[in-house]
Amino acid sequence: MSTIGAYARLVRIGWVLVREGVVAALPSENLPPIARAAQTISGIFARSRAGDRSDRLARAIERLGPSYVKIGQFLATRPDVVGADFATDLAFLQDRMATFPSEAARATIEGALGRPVADLYARFDEPIAAASIAQVHPGIVLRNGVEEKVAIKVIRPGVRQRFAHDLEAMYLVSHLQERFLPHTRRLRPVEVTKTLEQTTKIEMDLRLEAAALSELGENTRDDPGFRVPTVDWERTGRDVITMEWIDGTKMSDVAGLRAAGHDLDALADTLIQSFLRHTLRDGFFHADMHQGNIFVDPKGMIVAVDMGIVGRLGKKERRFLAEILFGFITRDYKRVADVHFEAGYVPGHHDAASFAQAIRAIGEPIHGQPAETISMAKLLTLLFEVTQLFEMETRPELVMLQKTMVVVEGVSRTLNPRFNMWKASEPVVGAWIRDNLGPKRIVTDLRDGLHAALRLAEAVPEIAVKTEQFSREVTAMAEHGLRFDAATSEAIGRSEARHSRSGRIALWVIAAALIYIAWKIA
Repeated sequence: MSTIGAYARLVRIGWVLVREGVVAALPSENLPPIARAAQTISGIFARSRAGDRSDRLARAIERLGPSYVKIGQFLATRPDVVGADFATDLAFLQDRMATFPSEAARATIEGALGRPVADLYARFDEPIAAASIAQVHPGIVLRNGVEEKVAIKVIRPGVRQRFAHDLEAMYLVSHLQERFLPHTRRLRPVEVTKTLEQTTKIEMDLRLEAAALSELGENTRDDPGFRVPTVDWERTGRDVITMEWIDGTKMSDVAGLRAAGHDLDALADTLIQSFLRHTLRDGFFHADMHQGNIFVDPKGMIVAVDMGIVGRLGKKERRFLAEILFGFITRDYKRVADVHFEAGYVPGHHDAASFAQAIRAIGEPIHGQPAETISMAKLLTLLFEVTQLFEMETRPELVMLQKTMVVVEGVSRTLNPRFNMWKASEPVVGAWIRDNLGPKRIVTDLRDGLHAALRLAEAVPEIAVKTEQFSREVTAMAEHGLRFDAATSEAIGRSEARHSRSGRIALWVIAAALIYIAWKIA
């Protein structure tokens, strides 16, 4: 990683944020005097434009480019890192990118699939939507002489290279944060950046999005009221995915849904039930279910698109989630606290009774509200507010779940302002609890334990051989000492030389800066 290049990119980010008025628009109540003065000065350099912080932040990130839009969209799913207000602001970055030329899209498709676009598609139209990583073109394919309309998603040219460079600045910021802001280390900013890197690399391989669509399609084949588009694997590769075209109304168009005669209350219930079914039953869910990614077809079926971001929960995490929700529903706060300790979410040196008391402070006000105002998303958000007090470390899979649940519930409430979260959720959550937290759970756990024991028995011979080999190596090390091979020794030497060279350069830079300051003073 080029440290100088990362610092240069960081300076550019700061300048763009200053010019677009983001820094001047930040809350200043808890800033130290020096930082408050710097913020005031930054206002002098800001462009004279109207708009609130949300508009300024989105405008600044768009100006920085596609990879920063993707970073902003990712951080919108991490309110634990950027705060709830900034997460809300960053959510405005959905589908705000300009399109790129169709000629570039054609070249990308031909490079990915090895065939001319004219051979692949009977028609390839101009783009209709663009995001930070890809854009979508309508098209026509011929199947047995019959025309079929498809959606063709194509990767933005050069976005991988830009993201790799821009990620260096993110790593620099996260390392500086861990070094100079010790109280934020529990948020694991470096790990968050690694998660961003991995998530985006996956999202930039459209074969993996196709696989996610295929998996969710199989999981939901028999589910009422929900489906995803089918994938055309013949016309899908790393840089392009071709899928079924969805004729329907976006869930953001509430008036259009009403005009089409759809039952908005039923749609709200189906949406939240589908999401919970995917989460609890399958442990695999669409993690970007905002209104722009959800359609309702003419038959009233909810169709979710854009599966670039997905979330997974293991069996244990699903059980912990269900027990936590059930504990809040039944006001069993001690059980909620115990589950947090059993799951390892709260360090063991804390007092379970004190944590149960904090949970009660969250649960009781919620139970005092009318049913239609009790929000599962609000419950999870309040629960998150006590994490710092009890040193709970960031759990990326749970934060992604929380963020998606907030978004899905918000979409449901736009359809039905009096949406009753608990009533809509009960058929799914209740059934899962009865099947997985009762006698059936014991049978399932015994079956899983038996399978694990069989796998262990099969691996015993290999474990024995490796143990014997390890024992011989330890004995040889004790008798002859620890030795490095030639490659390891050479690598250590190169590393030491590099650090020494970097240290000398840093000393020369500091010396030059001191000479310049002394000259200015004189």
